[in-house]
Amino acid sequence: MADSNEMTINLVVLGRTQTGKSAAGNSLLGSSDFESHCSPSSVTTCCSLGRSCRILGIIRRNGCELALRVQVLDTPSYPHSGLSKEQVRDTVRSALAHHFREEGLHLALLVLRADLPLCPDESDHAIQFIQELLGPTWKDFTAVLLTHADKAEEAGFSEEAYLHSASSTLLSLLTSVQNKYIFLDNQKSIIKEERDIVLRKLLTFIRQNNYQALPLLKHSKELN
Repeated sequence: MADSNEMTINLVVLGRTQTGKSAAGNSLLGSSDFESHCSPSSVTTCCSLGRSCRILGIIRRNGCELALRVQVLDTPSYPHSGLSKEQVRDTVRSALAHHFREEGLHLALLVLRADLPLCPDESDHAIQFIQELLGPTWKDFTAVLLTHADKAEEAGFSEEAYLHSASSTLLSLLTSVQNKYIFLDNQKSIIKEERDIVLRKLLTFIRQNNYQALPLLKHSKELN
C-alpha cells in the first residue's frame, strides 16, 4: 500500500504463446504497455512491469474509498519458441522477486483460451510450471483467465453453458484453484465498466486470501 488511501495489487500473467496474455495485461492496466500482436513465434522474450494510474470507485475498506493501483508483470510464454523451460522459469522468478520484493504477489493469472480445448498434457505442464514458481501454496495465489470469450459467445455458449460443456481437464484445474476464474474478451480494448467488473472479481479473490501476498524474496531464496 503506497499510503493509507491507496491499495496496490500485484499480478503476474502466465500462459502459452498466443493465448492473449499480454493483451490481457493491457486490459487490466487500461493501457497498451505490453507488445501484443499475432505472430508465428513467441512475441514476449523478457519480463516487463506495467503500472496503472490511480483507479477510483472500485474498493472501499472500513467505510472509506481507496484508490486502486494495479501492477502487472508480463512474462515470456511457456512453452516458448525460443527459450527453454528453465530459461523462462528463471527469468520469471527473478523478475517477480525484483519487481514485487517484500510486497509479494497477490495473484498469478494463468491465461487460457476459451475457444480452444485444454488438453491434459497442457494442463499438467502449466501446473508444474506454476508450482515451480510459486511453491506449495500456488493454488491459493492462482486464478484462471479465460481469454477470447467472445468467440465462445459467438458459438452460442454463455458462461454457464461453456462450463457445463467444458472438458474434465479444465474443470479439474478450476476446482484446484477454488474456482477462481474470469472470462475476458481481450480482442478489443474493454470499456471502463467491463474492466471495473474484472478488477472487482480479482479483488474478491484477493479478499478470500485475507489480502495476503506471497512473499517472493523469501520464496526465491528457498528455491535457490
